[in-house]
Amino acid sequence: MSDATERPAVDADANAWADACAEDLEAEKARRRAQYGQPTGSASEELRRLLDVVADKVSGFQSSLPGMAAQSAVQQLVDQAKAAVEPVIERNPQIFDHLAAAGGELLAAYRSAVEGHERRWTQEPRTAKDAEDPRDDGPGPSEHIDLD
Repeated sequence: MSDATERPAVDADANAWADACAEDLEAEKARRRAQYGQPTGSASEELRRLLDVVADKVSGFQSSLPGMAAQSAVQQLVDQAKAAVEPVIERNPQIFDHLAAAGGELLAAYRSAVEGHERRWTQEPRTAKDAEDPRDDGPGPSEHIDLD
């Protein structure tokens, strides 16, 4: 047998498998969109949507503001904010993903610190040795906290 007779069958099978996988992936994406709705975009896309929504809301409030000067000042403020943020989003969209991840890390660190203090404060009454520990600055469960 020659290579010329065997190749077309192998190439056709490889393309058929890739096409079937792509079709399955698209069907799964469509099913998830139907079940859960549109997925959220990147942090930069979400920021852009937030700016658009805020601009729409502020524009809606303009009709209730007295005077043309107030209306034009609000519109100018919205336009300036969008003009300042849009170039940053266009040039560095990954910055907002990193900022969102950093915010999540800060929140996790805060939770960890608070949970540690809460756990310490709600433990059984402290012994005399524990009361002398300078690192233990929180009140015990039986101590009165004066808020005045």
